[in-house]
Amino acid sequence: MSAVESAVSPAIDLAAVKVRQQAAWSTGNYAVVGTTLQIVGESLCEALDVRAGSRVLDVAAGNGNATLAAARRWCDVTSTDYVPSLLEAGRARAEAEGLTVQFQEADAEALPFADASFDVVVSTFGVMFTPDQQRAAHELARVCKPGGKIGLANWTPESFIGQVFKTIGQYIPPAPGMKSPALWGTKARLEELFDGRARGISATSREFTFRYTSPAHFMDLFRTYYGPMNKAFAALEGERQAAFIRDLMALIESRNRSGDATLVLPSEYLEIVVERS
Repeated sequence: MSAVESAVSPAIDLAAVKVRQQAAWSTGNYAVVGTTLQIVGESLCEALDVRAGSRVLDVAAGNGNATLAAARRWCDVTSTDYVPSLLEAGRARAEAEGLTVQFQEADAEALPFADASFDVVVSTFGVMFTPDQQRAAHELARVCKPGGKIGLANWTPESFIGQVFKTIGQYIPPAPGMKSPALWGTKARLEELFDGRARGISATSREFTFRYTSPAHFMDLFRTYYGPMNKAFAALEGERQAAFIRDLMALIESRNRSGDATLVLPSEYLEIVVERS
């Protein structure tokens, strides 16, 4: 950045952004939404070809989809998130299935583990939302042993969820200079983030399909339980909120392929395997 650019571009207060994000993800109950995404964690573990006995770290684990998938494959799993209530939801799921998992509160940008502690590091729709993307990528690579693997599932910019966040940003603009989380869903950005720390990055386009009883059911559930959308609705009133609802419903209806009253809505994501150098 040039001296002129630094003079006109205010520094991003990443700590303040993180506090707001943590508050957003603590709002509602992401576990209600998160549990529907379980298949993504299963697919990611297969893409990683995880082996029984591997030391696996799930970063920004939410309520533990990748955590459970790895534990079902007899891995030694540590599940982390910076929202304690989500860790408790993951713990309850693991206990219900008789799975042994370590749960630990942790910030994805400052993981409390030694270098090269894990054979496999995973994150499904989690680490992509960190404010300091480069720092988060550095932490994923740091705690992964040389020759190990980093597995990610990230929404793409043009995916349904990518467009939901774009719509939210039109009504509640992000902090100036903040990079879109959906950049984690592009091969080019991943190559930047893991430059010098990866001997190979494979990225496969996949789809997760949201299935709900109706578009209105999806809207009501996400408005109530999905933290960022819950916060957006709380920040908007009157006509602004009504316009926001209209835009979201138009997006939902444009991507719904059910052909009936239900919702069958695919959203693209990248399934990523980074081979640690």
